[in-house]
Amino acid sequence: MATGRRGAGRRVSWVGWVVRGLLGLVLAVAAVIGGAFLWVRSTALPRVAGAAVVQGLSGPVTVTRDQWGVPHIRAQGSDEDAVFALGFVHWQDRAWQMDFQRRVAQGRLAEVLGEPALAQDRFLRTWGFQRAAESALPALSDRSRRLIRAYTAGVNAAMQEGKTAMEFRILGYTPDAWSDVDSVSWSKLMAFDLGGNYDEELLGRRVVDRLGEAGLNEVFPPYPEGAPTNLSADELPRPAVPPTPPAGTGDTALLPDRTVETLRAHLAAARSLGMERVPGKGSNDWVIAGSRTESGKPILADDPHLALTSPMLWYLADLQGPTLKAIGASIPGLPAIVIGRNERVAWGVTNVNPDVQDLYVEPEGTRLTQRTEVIRVKGKPDVQLVVRESAHGPVISDVAGEDAKAAGPTVALKWTALAPGDTTMDAFLGLNYASDWADFTRALSAYVAPSQNFVYADVDGNTGYYAPGRMPVRRGWDGSLPVPGDGSREWQGFIPFEDLPHTFNPADGLVVTANNRVVPGSYPYEIGNIRNWAEPYRARRITDLLTARPTGLTLDDVKRVQLDTVSLVWQDLKPRMLAATPDGESSRRALELLRGWDGNQTVDSVPALIFEAWLMQLQKLAQDELGNEHAVNSLAVLNALDGGSRLCQDAARQIRDCPQLLTATLRQAVTDLQARLGDDPAGWTYGKLHRVASDHRAFGKVKYLRDVFNHSAPTPGGTNTVNVARPEAGTFRQTHGPSYRQIVDLSDPNRSLYIGSLGQGGSPIGPHASDQQTLWARGEYLPMSTDPKDWGSTRVMTLNSLK
Repeated sequence: MATGRRGAGRRVSWVGWVVRGLLGLVLAVAAVIGGAFLWVRSTALPRVAGAAVVQGLSGPVTVTRDQWGVPHIRAQGSDEDAVFALGFVHWQDRAWQMDFQRRVAQGRLAEVLGEPALAQDRFLRTWGFQRAAESALPALSDRSRRLIRAYTAGVNAAMQEGKTAMEFRILGYTPDAWSDVDSVSWSKLMAFDLGGNYDEELLGRRVVDRLGEAGLNEVFPPYPEGAPTNLSADELPRPAVPPTPPAGTGDTALLPDRTVETLRAHLAAARSLGMERVPGKGSNDWVIAGSRTESGKPILADDPHLALTSPMLWYLADLQGPTLKAIGASIPGLPAIVIGRNERVAWGVTNVNPDVQDLYVEPEGTRLTQRTEVIRVKGKPDVQLVVRESAHGPVISDVAGEDAKAAGPTVALKWTALAPGDTTMDAFLGLNYASDWADFTRALSAYVAPSQNFVYADVDGNTGYYAPGRMPVRRGWDGSLPVPGDGSREWQGFIPFEDLPHTFNPADGLVVTANNRVVPGSYPYEIGNIRNWAEPYRARRITDLLTARPTGLTLDDVKRVQLDTVSLVWQDLKPRMLAATPDGESSRRALELLRGWDGNQTVDSVPALIFEAWLMQLQKLAQDELGNEHAVNSLAVLNALDGGSRLCQDAARQIRDCPQLLTATLRQAVTDLQARLGDDPAGWTYGKLHRVASDHRAFGKVKYLRDVFNHSAPTPGGTNTVNVARPEAGTFRQTHGPSYRQIVDLSDPNRSLYIGSLGQGGSPIGPHASDQQTLWARGEYLPMSTDPKDWGSTRVMTLNSLK
């Protein structure tokens, strides 16, 4: 018995030793992991309090970060000091984003991402974004050059702080010093993202080849007669030029399939970088005169709809020097407030989307120049890329590694943003200083690309609108299809600035823009062809809501409009879709759930998900005819169902007409939802599938890293709602939408509101990586105030000049 007890004691002792050993090991591992985390955190997150001594300032600058991480910059010495500090905080919070953006412009992604990024670099080098930025810098004004130099000095001073973004550690490289041209180059990428239509020229060519010229209006519906335009006929400028007669496609150039596929490779590379034209990608802005508001002063609202990324595109900032006093949304890499207000004026922007690109098929013997670009590839030998150019622009039809003649016709791109002497940066910096309409329009006269709808309001009660930018004049052709480069289809200059669409203090006290058609048919110039504009649903809904109450509008009223999620697309399609004949019990139940729906696309709505799933299937109606995956817009669906279009037919699926198409697509939508969420429709709530996907540009699809860097949340809204949130086909994710919201009250500017889609910080382990996302998804805002009492808890850093 004693021996047994001693054996048991030894076993207990042994087990205890093992347990203690394992516990010690766990604690040691936890200590190592915790220590590593603290080390990464200490070396990655910026210093936001205390004092720093830097080179390049004329006097001290305070940077007060509020409870959301928004910096409120105060410089007493000079405006350049304030911009220096903006560059400093941009790099502190968004170093990786800034370096990634300039690498995109430079076509230097493969250096750090390896061979998978080679296609993107080829596209970027061929188009020559960086070369265009280099040509723009010398054309800028002295003031702009001074501010850019100050910004560059601020960025480089922040680099000297010794902090390293996690992405740099993971990829194993050290970023280069910032240069002045880096602050211009990102604007070229924005111009591509917002100001091109060559993809539509390629698709239009395919439509004509397969469906005839009449097919263009079926696949790309013309803007409806009587739908809202930004300006009415009585608000148009009165240019002293003869009207340009409406143009058809004119003489166009044929492209063999091989050439089209080569050109489409550029589009694939752009899509992989998040730069693509997608339905519902646009923006809203409007300005309401004091005659319509409770305060008697204007209210201005804006929400640009762009790719929702991690980190978010925008960076909220309050920037004040002796004369520069602006607050709003900046873009890391750019030395200005892009959208916002100063002490006297406010402005907002949406995309005009004029036709500013053309594809030219160059004839045999065309004089071409060429250069060789060397692309460095991580872990691989360098790649040499020969880029050819014609008088029209870069040749984008060459296939890497193949003889140019074997690749087919030589296709060159002409685009306003690639022309030398782009002074758009002068315009944005000028807006920061504008004190009245004269200053505002003077600044916009320097604007080149991408053309934007600017709405304006000031503290004196004035409102206005201008659509600046270089818009080509074409005579006898509309730019919708590729054209011969033989000199017969050349631009006849640009619309003069004073003739561009604009109005000041319109009589009805309201300007609404939502990427819809800018001007009615009486305008003497063609800004874009009749198929160039977004569907009118958002513009119509905003206008209806704002005019339903002719006077007494408040900030809360404007918030409700900006956050509205009622679908006018559903209202138009409702009688057509509800007339469908279900072919089974599941389809019947889904149809019944739609019958009583009010069209409000909330996260807990079941009909909202059924509608969007069904619409996705209907938008495929031209894919069998075109032999690709093009999704038509909702207006094309409406027109097809109303007109019994040939597009409804699908021989492979034995669909003879539109009623049969409705039955088949309803069944496909229901089957899809059952596979995702189960058989019971009660569980098909919209927010289960419809979630914002703010993904990281480099690590968003990398296993183990994506969960660290990506951010998601359920979101309301849908296809062409005012709070636009088009679900991505096949995933239902929201990848584009209101990337920033602002509402400016000119009666008391510090009562104004703004919010970003994610957060100020770029590091996933920082406190401000995503702290705005929940508020943004719920439709809440931050105070857009320069008054410290509105900032909540703060942390203050002082930048002192190195003597």
